[in-house]
Amino acid sequence: MRQSRSARRIALALGAAALAVASVAVAAPSAQANARRVHVWRVGTWHGVRGNVSSIGAAIRRAHAGDWILIAPGDYHVRMDHQGQRGSDHPAGLLITKPGLHIRGMNRNGVVLDGTKPGSRKCSSAPQAQDFGASRDAKGRPSGRNGIEVFKTNNVSISNLTACNFLSGTQHSGNEIWWNGGDDSGKIGMGSWHGSYLSATSTYYSNKHKARAALYGLFVSNSRGPGSLLHSYASNFSDSGYYIGACPNCRAVISDAHAFYNALGYSGTNSGGRLVIKHSEFAFNKVGFDTNSQNSADAPSPQNGKCPKGARGPTGTRSCWVFENNYVHDNNNPNVPSSGDAALGPVGTGISLAGSRNDTIVHNRFVHNGAWAVLMTVFPDSGAGAPGNNCRGGVRNANFFGQQVPCLFDVFSNEAANNSFRRNGFFGNTTNGDLADLSQPPSEAPGAAGDCFHGNTRAGGAPAKTWPTTLQTTQGTCGRPVYPDQGSTAALAVQVACNTEAFGKCPPSTGHYPRLTRVRMHPLPKQPTMPHPCAGVPSDPWCR
Repeated sequence: MRQSRSARRIALALGAAALAVASVAVAAPSAQANARRVHVWRVGTWHGVRGNVSSIGAAIRRAHAGDWILIAPGDYHVRMDHQGQRGSDHPAGLLITKPGLHIRGMNRNGVVLDGTKPGSRKCSSAPQAQDFGASRDAKGRPSGRNGIEVFKTNNVSISNLTACNFLSGTQHSGNEIWWNGGDDSGKIGMGSWHGSYLSATSTYYSNKHKARAALYGLFVSNSRGPGSLLHSYASNFSDSGYYIGACPNCRAVISDAHAFYNALGYSGTNSGGRLVIKHSEFAFNKVGFDTNSQNSADAPSPQNGKCPKGARGPTGTRSCWVFENNYVHDNNNPNVPSSGDAALGPVGTGISLAGSRNDTIVHNRFVHNGAWAVLMTVFPDSGAGAPGNNCRGGVRNANFFGQQVPCLFDVFSNEAANNSFRRNGFFGNTTNGDLADLSQPPSEAPGAAGDCFHGNTRAGGAPAKTWPTTLQTTQGTCGRPVYPDQGSTAALAVQVACNTEAFGKCPPSTGHYPRLTRVRMHPLPKQPTMPHPCAGVPSDPWCR
């Protein structure tokens, strides 16, 4: 697969410290580069002072490693892909192939990288305003477009701006901001990356052309890191608002993220090792958060949060993949854009770990998710395997409760601890509730520890509602090879299959789950802008 006020106050307080760290991170290479006469390229007019270059594309072409590109408020219909871009096969409004560039808007809400046609109003939803790409294939299908693509180059930071309406097509497109270390290659082709104060959205959706919807908001693939994404927002995406994938040891941090109105708030295929998602909000999506193992082009599988080289993670265990201190609520929305495997996400789920291993879910708040607040499940991958992947870490041609699937990824060794729950599981099906475990002893890892659950409570201190009902007793101790009984997993498997309809339509009498009636796109709310957009910038006419 591929805010509340209180949450925002907490996130902003924590974000202040993170901003200081980020400022040092971007300032350090600049200090070294000053000896090489770092240039500050300025686009537009800021406080009455005109820039020194005509467009963002022109600034990127002229810039060298370590340079800064500052962008004044304006609606920028960026079109490097229409001008014969070189360096990547992915059509992008802005393509960056030089290391160490710093792209920064002077106001997050005012600087808009707009995927619609020149002359259109800002982020227009009108069909005639959409730009579906500069080329078409033999069948007449458009290429689609990306917003900013950073392609196989390191230490590029992007901050304090908004991207909208870059739509999908035939050429790996539909991503608003993309750090791309080599998608579909199965190899790591990028190191460090940084993003902060970013907003990504789309206003366009068509039932007639569903494949042309925007796919991803903030996207990172095939990177070893370190990377950070701080103070961000993503909405209205048909796959996911956030994505980190194809990195066995991602070395990434997401903090103060807000994913609203997406098929999946976050998706992370085959992303493991050191990866922390914290102090963020996932709400009003079909599924709030999902990470999974998959036999896809985002190789190598599986998704595994185990710390590299036997190290200990942030919580003192051997897990370095941590989802902590997040607010996950109201993820019951079937009326969002959806495409591909994301369309099969189980509506009403706060977070799902699908075929995942060694992940930790701790100290989060889950409220009003109608199916399951936390679902740990095997992942029956029915898609065609990517060349060279061959179901690594999974079971080939497996039987999934009577269904034959090309690749089955078991789920094991995950931990859910000390989370709070309120008003979840209200769809009313037998297995619905706060915590559910659809796992089985893994044939590819005999004797592996089962998922474990402890210290999870409802409001007032009552134990969380679980399936199986004794989950926090029978699987309350981590590190033991204990799994649910077959009868319980069979009942849960029926409900998950019914919810997703992955194997066919589910009769209403069998499962009460909301279905799509009409896709609704939601406006982008005003977001907090960077308090000091000149922080770390070498002295120039805009930043003295």
